[in-house]
Amino acid sequence: MKRSTPRRRSLVLLAAFTAAALVIGLLMFDKYRQRHELPTVQPVPGATGSFRVTLFFAAPEGDGLAREGREVPACDQLADCVDAVLDELINGPLGALQPTVPPTTTVRHVRIEGDTAVIDFGRELADGLPGGSSSEMTAVYSVVNTVCFNFPQLKRVRFLLDGAEAESLTGHLDLRQPIEPDYSKERPAEPEPRQPQ
Repeated sequence: MKRSTPRRRSLVLLAAFTAAALVIGLLMFDKYRQRHELPTVQPVPGATGSFRVTLFFAAPEGDGLAREGREVPACDQLADCVDAVLDELINGPLGALQPTVPPTTTVRHVRIEGDTAVIDFGRELADGLPGGSSSEMTAVYSVVNTVCFNFPQLKRVRFLLDGAEAESLTGHLDLRQPIEPDYSKERPAEPEPRQPQ
């Protein structure tokens, strides 16, 4: 009788470990599955629970932007909702898409002025981007398209860096005026399969 106690404990521990691994695995699978589900309704400040948003990351081939769906916790104010969506953009894509902003990027403050989102980024947004106009354009339009697509009442984004007006991020794109979205930069999320000839 006493000999079976350690074996029984081992079986209980094994069962508990297996159950925990299964739950974690299902949660991770669900998060990866959701990346292809795009929202059908726009997020509403003050809603409870969570809402789905669309994030714009760099397309797999590196030319243009592609969409990825993501679940975001509910928020009370529009500025808080924009901040939450930007946090997910900074976290990067879950699948084959490429990140558009450095992972060290911080959002210092978001305020809403009429139909414009004024976003104060930390200096690391500019400092962490590789040189060249392509990475700057991709980063800027990734932010602008993401914000304006998810919150249609916002028509443009004004960029600040460390509280000051941003002239540009890496010297190629003039950011002294608010930027409107440009959805023409969008590409398919997955490369099209080649047809046999």
